[in-house]
Amino acid sequence: MQRSAEMLEQMVLNKTTELEHTLSLRQSLPALESPYVELLQQWENTFSQTIEIIQSVVQEERDIPDLANQDSYSQRIAQLITNCQHQSEHYLAHLQYLEDHSTVFRNGSVDENEASIESYTEQERAQSTVPIGGHTLPPLPYSYNGLEPWIDERTMRIHHDKHHQSYVDGLNNAELKLAEARSTGDFSLVKHWERELAFNGAGHYLHTLFWVTMSPKGGGKPSGELLEEINRSFGSYDAFKKQFTEAANKVEGGGWAIVVWSPRSHRLEILTAEKHQNLSQWDVVPLLPLDVWEHAYYLKHQNDRAGYTKDWWNVVNWPYVAERYAEAQQLQWIPY
Repeated sequence: MQRSAEMLEQMVLNKTTELEHTLSLRQSLPALESPYVELLQQWENTFSQTIEIIQSVVQEERDIPDLANQDSYSQRIAQLITNCQHQSEHYLAHLQYLEDHSTVFRNGSVDENEASIESYTEQERAQSTVPIGGHTLPPLPYSYNGLEPWIDERTMRIHHDKHHQSYVDGLNNAELKLAEARSTGDFSLVKHWERELAFNGAGHYLHTLFWVTMSPKGGGKPSGELLEEINRSFGSYDAFKKQFTEAANKVEGGGWAIVVWSPRSHRLEILTAEKHQNLSQWDVVPLLPLDVWEHAYYLKHQNDRAGYTKDWWNVVNWPYVAERYAEAQQLQWIPY
């Protein structure tokens, strides 16, 4: 009961954040075109109604002590979480539409620190807690054909919309099943659901990082502190690239090659993982992953993984990797 109550409270907090952002956005744009004002007002009403619905469920759970242990109630909570996720996704899509089509917004009339879309999508979401069973599919930071000719549009659509979504769904389901087990005390299937949690969770997190470490303007070589660290850890950039390429090409079956920062060793390392989570190290921070499952390349490259790996180097988003490295390398533990 306590866990479902926490989930509901977090949902209220998330929707309140969205409501406050919408109010702030509209108030900071007094000259906003009428259709977009109406759109924001509709979202204000939607968020207010959603908050009321969630709060009514919270009150219902308080009034009926055994409610949280009922299967029908668990299904109801899962559906409510899904509906809230979809609502947030539609909201972000409308914000993007506003940014793309509103002349007032494009002219920079909005206070960037208080109400910008970028501020909401990055700062607010980064500070919010994902409720159990509340993971969502992140949007691609570029169009489906943005990485062509190196990675084709059809592959990107299937890879992102189908494969990654399946990991999100599997992770959410595993979390909810484990929450149900904690509530009922029945852990007879805990081995299965822990495996599902590991497989789908690692798949979701690695793919989330995979999309942003590629860019239509990617490729080339890293620079600055990241290049210096690559040279220190591997001897040279060419040696690093050769090792990473060979490691990626030789992963057995589906899996990943990943550049990581090791807070314990105080250097970069190249690791591989079978599936998403097997035969790799813990206690490291992933910086640059390459998905070498066949679904990542088969439509364009067929069984030529080496050709896919070679093309992938042309879309590596080194500036983002450098930013992630700068954050990660601050984490340093006593080496052993």
